[in-house]
Amino acid sequence: MLQNLWAHFQLPPGKFAWLAYLTVFGVTLLCNLTIIAPVPVATSLMIAAATKWNPVLVSLFASIGGAIGELSGYYAGYLGKRIAIAEDIPGYNKVANWTNRYGLWAIFLLALQPIIPFDIAGLVAGATKMPLRKFLPALWAGKFIKYIIFSYFGIKLIHFLPSWAQ
Repeated sequence: MLQNLWAHFQLPPGKFAWLAYLTVFGVTLLCNLTIIAPVPVATSLMIAAATKWNPVLVSLFASIGGAIGELSGYYAGYLGKRIAIAEDIPGYNKVANWTNRYGLWAIFLLALQPIIPFDIAGLVAGATKMPLRKFLPALWAGKFIKYIIFSYFGIKLIHFLPSWAQ
């Protein structure tokens, strides 16, 4: 469908790469800024952009936007644990134990995996006063690797689909 649009308007896709990267950054930032986010929207946009432009650059911009967006949870935990975090949040104690036990590796692995929402880990890291200079690189590295995997997997999945579904 996107290819038909490019062909119809005869737009050179290389000219708009900067706009695609900026859009992926912005949408991923906004989706990660909220506590309960429509992350599949950002992932879908990222995969769509990766089919047309450099998947590594798309993943890089998405991971930077995602990492900056996750700072909202970190600062919510940092500024007021009692206000921001109700300890009866499902999974809070488990994530707190992982973070206390494994530190940056827990942040990296929680950012890398796609199942458990990272928001809880950001709240815990902020509440435990984990230094931002350590938290942010671990978060970014996990997201970057995850987004590269998502981009390449999504590209392969889209090419696997029949042509009428694209």
